[in-house]
Amino acid sequence: MSVEVIGVEGLPIIQPGDNLARLICEAISVQDGDILCVASSVYSKSVGTIRHLSTVTPTDEAIRIGAITHEEPAFVQAVLDASEEIIIDAPFILSRLRSGHIGVRAGVDHSNVEDGIVILLPEDPMAAAASLRDEILATTGMTVRVILTDTCGRAFRRGQTGHAIGWSGMTAIRDFRGDHDLFGHELLITEEAVVDEIAGFANFMMGESNKGVPAVIFRNMETWKGHDMLYFKEKEDLIREALRECRENRLV
Repeated sequence: MSVEVIGVEGLPIIQPGDNLARLICEAISVQDGDILCVASSVYSKSVGTIRHLSTVTPTDEAIRIGAITHEEPAFVQAVLDASEEIIIDAPFILSRLRSGHIGVRAGVDHSNVEDGIVILLPEDPMAAAASLRDEILATTGMTVRVILTDTCGRAFRRGQTGHAIGWSGMTAIRDFRGDHDLFGHELLITEEAVVDEIAGFANFMMGESNKGVPAVIFRNMETWKGHDMLYFKEKEDLIREALRECRENRLV
């Protein structure tokens, strides 16, 4: 199998109200079966999921956390407002969003956006990915698969990678359980997070500073079977539980 990876170049700086799907389809010809990865920040900006910090009034809690993390209280308040649960508040904010995604500062981003504005993650990333897929089908007649990506850190390792926060047209997990390896051993626990693997390479193509490539096409990608249970259930997530206990005991 040979896979072609194509950065979508030439897109303008996206503004609220822009038709992102149309702009992508004008910049590149999509084909049936393509996987289109789009930076969630660009999608959010196109639909106006942003906040002007001048309009945010910090609470006492935001002021307290900002003093610890050395961040602007209005920015901290935007993070708190976007969070369903604060897992830890120091030395940085780690929170769970309504979508189930867990990220530093709730994924609230003030890079690659005008001064005084922050971009929020889509409230329903799965619906956002599906809407992009539907719009591309309506525009081109082509059926693509869509992944919305965000840049996240990882436990136990330095550096950030792209993660999938929303997807449509495929399952998140390729499930190998019940298959057999080269020596005939049954696979009992192997579940491959394919959408994250693709998002990670898309992030490499997009860059993290001023490269200006907010979307990437993966062409000639195979299909797979699996499921969408990408996030651990609450009782399965040992790290989250340990961090909660640390916060409750004020150890973090």
